[in-house]
Amino acid sequence: MVDSLLDKREARIRRMFGHIAPSYDLLNHLLSLNIDHYWRWRTTKLVPPLGSEPILDLCTGTGDLAFAYDRAAGGRVPIVGADFCREMLRLAEVKRNRRKADGRIRFLEADAQHLPFADNQFQITTVAFGLRNITDTERGIREMVRVTRSGGKVAILEFSQPEGSLLGGMYRFYFRRILPLVGQTISRSKDNAYRYLPESVMEFPNGAALAERLRRHGLSEVTWHPLTLGIATLYVGKKP
Repeated sequence: MVDSLLDKREARIRRMFGHIAPSYDLLNHLLSLNIDHYWRWRTTKLVPPLGSEPILDLCTGTGDLAFAYDRAAGGRVPIVGADFCREMLRLAEVKRNRRKADGRIRFLEADAQHLPFADNQFQITTVAFGLRNITDTERGIREMVRVTRSGGKVAILEFSQPEGSLLGGMYRFYFRRILPLVGQTISRSKDNAYRYLPESVMEFPNGAALAERLRRHGLSEVTWHPLTLGIATLYVGKKP
């Protein structure tokens, strides 16, 4: 059963997120108890925008991290949000227009494994809760590094697994029992999206293991910052 849940073919992942797009924001905030707002805000503080060079947010979904960076930059930095799910991008565009940010934030449909950008373009390249959904993780990281300018930062915000028997046990119970039940009930996902979520997190490397992957792709000064007792972690590396 786990193998089918973790089927990461592009067509399946695109279809899965397309189906849950209407309830995506609601469930993100509900299932995280609204802590996801803090995680994105903290990302902009630990990896702040500098100067006027553009920022790229991959697997942008409905654009929440792109909007967080727009706020952090005071609307003075061009931001590109890329995702390969058209339904998510439509919602991101609605939110952008509501914020009157269409001159500052651009959303486009693109696969994180084959980015339509030249080398060395962005001061910061980010991805929030999306790296583990990329079919070829190594290619996704390589593309992030490629489009980031020399001296720029790659920032990856991802779920992780809290340490300790008590906290870890409570987390796994919530993540594997409560979250899928609530998520599936509200989203009515045809692809078991909210059963896929916990399984994909449990299988994905975190902490030192993911940091080492970033180093293998040439990033320096790699650090990781556990957030909210390790429920999420922000990984940051600098392109030499």
